[in-house]
Amino acid sequence: MEHFVIYTNLHKDKKLTVTNRIRDYLIAHGRQCILWSSENSEEELKDAECMIVLGGDGTMLQAARDVQRWNIPLIGVNLGTLGYMTEIELSALEESLDMLMEGQFEVESRMMLSGRVEGEQVTEEDMALNDIVISRSGSLQIIKFNILVNGQFLNNYSADGVIVTTPTGSTGYNLSAGGPIVEPKARLIMITPICPHTLNQRSIILSPEDVIEIEISEGREGREQVVEASFDGNHVVPMHTGDRIRIIQSEKTTDIIQLNKVSFLEVLHKKLSES
Repeated sequence: MEHFVIYTNLHKDKKLTVTNRIRDYLIAHGRQCILWSSENSEEELKDAECMIVLGGDGTMLQAARDVQRWNIPLIGVNLGTLGYMTEIELSALEESLDMLMEGQFEVESRMMLSGRVEGEQVTEEDMALNDIVISRSGSLQIIKFNILVNGQFLNNYSADGVIVTTPTGSTGYNLSAGGPIVEPKARLIMITPICPHTLNQRSIILSPEDVIEIEISEGREGREQVVEASFDGNHVVPMHTGDRIRIIQSEKTTDIIQLNKVSFLEVLHKKLSES
């Protein structure tokens, strides 16, 4: 690789210590390296072969959204505590940069979700690499909603919310809500209720071709419900009783660079042992 972009979480590398360490090392080895900003030009980014993301899983998700139009492969440097998506540790930083420059890596294509909110007050569409979450907005309340798959009624739920997730997102909010962990290269969609108020409501695994619709029902005693749809914890769209969100597999994907030859199960064991 010859052309790199560094995407830095400024809250985790406030003095740009790690950022400058990476940039200086790459430039010293004859590579081109620029720092990401929202004002980068098309000319600066068109030849980028790799984006090195400094932060944690949240930073990786934000970077994936920001660079989607350029389809730049991502690799994460872990500046947080528990990162399932960040592969490089600071203790092996230079060694990892050498592997990138020498082409010693593989690229995994991760599926994404596309969600479209349709209602009287808003019609809005966005994508997510991890998950799309429907949760309560404002005061504590049980959310009542219906789920349809391919136009057929599946179930009605009473819960604190619902998570629709990709395999990449299975180790995020989905895991905390009791959902299954999935190999990130898999192609499937999961639905996991958040704190369901009946014991028989569990995660459901669907094919990537399925079309999921979530309809917001009336609340208790016919009251209007106000909830929100969150895309990767970033973009939030308000929803009300009667609104629907339609979720499908996106035509877009995110490419993640893998340096390690260890299996997903080995990585999972290490991460779970640290948590």
